[in-house]
Amino acid sequence: MRYLAHWPEYFIVAEAPGGELMGYIMGKAEGSVAREEWHGHVTALSVAPEFRRLGLAAKLMELLEEISERKGGFFVDLFVRVSNQVAVNMYKQLGYSVYRTVIEYYSASNGEPDEDAYDMRKALSRDTEKKSIIPLPHPVRPEDIE
Repeated sequence: MRYLAHWPEYFIVAEAPGGELMGYIMGKAEGSVAREEWHGHVTALSVAPEFRRLGLAAKLMELLEEISERKGGFFVDLFVRVSNQVAVNMYKQLGYSVYRTVIEYYSASNGEPDEDAYDMRKALSRDTEKKSIIPLPHPVRPEDIE
């Protein structure tokens, strides 16, 4: 609820004509303008199974990117499990690239080991030199993320 209260424009719901939930995206704006790190962040993106492969996720991402542009963001970022190749490939098709790997970002359950994440980014028009998407040469730990 905190996200919805602070960044309502970053919470977008897609409904079918009958009112059925098709999908949603939730995000926020964060970072430092002075260090050229002001950006939109995708916190969650979900599309119901029966509405997948229709371009809905791409449309929701596009809407969040447009909001981030209007807010003066330098880039949009998101975290995705390294093992989720379907999502990684979709984000790459949408213009995102791997900025860094975050070691053990996702906590595991059932005794499984923690899982790494990719921090993926897409530069926006304000980042004319595309500095925000230059990949880091080494992985980081969750506590190293600002």
